[in-house]
Amino acid sequence: MSGADNNETTENENQQDDYEKENYVRVQDYTGEGYTLYDANEEYGKIAEENRDTVISAVQQYFLDNYSVEVEVHNIVSAMDGVTVFVESIGEPHFYTIAIVPIDLQNEEIKTDSVWTREGEVETAIKSGLYAMAFEEEFSTLDNYLEGFAEQHPVIGGSIEAIENVGGRGFTTPYYHIAAAGEVFENLYDQYKKNPNITKQELKEFFNENSFEPRYMIFGIEFYMEENDAQPDEDIFNKLVSGIEEMEGIPKGSYSIYLNDNYIDKTRGSGKKDNTLERKTPNKIVKD
Repeated sequence: MSGADNNETTENENQQDDYEKENYVRVQDYTGEGYTLYDANEEYGKIAEENRDTVISAVQQYFLDNYSVEVEVHNIVSAMDGVTVFVESIGEPHFYTIAIVPIDLQNEEIKTDSVWTREGEVETAIKSGLYAMAFEEEFSTLDNYLEGFAEQHPVIGGSIEAIENVGGRGFTTPYYHIAAAGEVFENLYDQYKKNPNITKQELKEFFNENSFEPRYMIFGIEFYMEENDAQPDEDIFNKLVSGIEEMEGIPKGSYSIYLNDNYIDKTRGSGKKDNTLERKTPNKIVKD
């Protein structure tokens, strides 16, 4: 390698080190602060905060009108043409998602009649919450296992505050999130639209009559090392993988598993890095 190449490599490494020092925080300390959207204009966020009640009211009404869901607003983040608003459903089905509120920058006006969401995103979040409703016992089995795993090993999950403030990924816990796809879940959503007060028993009956392949229900299990100087531990990771492989009575689906070090990139809300240990496509764990 030439001297120029060496200099370039050193410079890149220094830039990476500087980025990590500025933007990496311990997962225990991360609540969503510093989260940044691509091409965001901070002026939109300032206007939204000055009119916070208007933004919240518009978003809550939007979800009631379009999805028959009451939501709590947790966070408002500057975006390119307005703000992205992170919400949590109140009651069941339980899920997290986002809405976008456009703002007229010149007139500093909240465009309350133009709230929108990305195509299919809220619907997917609702489907995940309905699935968790239908299989409450199986989800409890999974939750108990993952909570026990964290107690027995030097690993932790994400914080509830971060999930609330920058999650927006459907049904989510500190240890995993889920996403649904496919025709059966489209039909499930149709049932929900017809009856937003659908019961757990009705959901169970739906799934008894409508089978689906595990690949259409996606689980992403993610842990972090507890200590700030610890690299992802292969033994711990392998125990987690084998534990999920051997588990019975957990929800049907395809499972990806990730073990990160202790740090999360606050700008992206992600802990995945080059050193992350992964079990994912095409080798997901399939539970039928």
